[in-house]
Amino acid sequence: MTKLLLSLHVLAAIVAVGPVTVAASMFPAMLRRALGDFGDGDARTTLRTLHRICRVYAGIGIAVPLFGFATASSLGVLGDTWLITSILLTAAAAAVLALLILPAQDRALARTTPSAPPLPAPTSLTPGRLALLTGIFNLLWATVTILMIIRPGSTTGV
Repeated sequence: MTKLLLSLHVLAAIVAVGPVTVAASMFPAMLRRALGDFGDGDARTTLRTLHRICRVYAGIGIAVPLFGFATASSLGVLGDTWLITSILLTAAAAAVLALLILPAQDRALARTTPSAPPLPAPTSLTPGRLALLTGIFNLLWATVTILMIIRPGSTTGV
């Protein structure tokens, strides 16, 4: 059963987190393009698609910690430091996505309509800020992945 749970956990992480990291990473560059040319309907369509990917796969991503907890429980490692650290980093990544990135993408999409007023200079809606937040999100997930592979105290000897 542990191998099945671990397999489902890893597959959920690949299928759910992968698309979010890619789509969120592509969003700032496409936002620059859309803000630079309000007549570029393709850029706005792509932005909407990238945002939808982020939202949908973020919802699917709930399966990752669910399978993770089940796997950790069956392995008897729920109290291990590396796992607690991974849980905290996962929660931080989820918070960055849900509380910062997705709302900023929503606001940015609203500003890319041709009737929207131009973006003021310093604002939280800049492509650079979104790129920074996405980089933080990706770095958190990369750290969790490394912890899952290294697993201090692992019996695999790796």
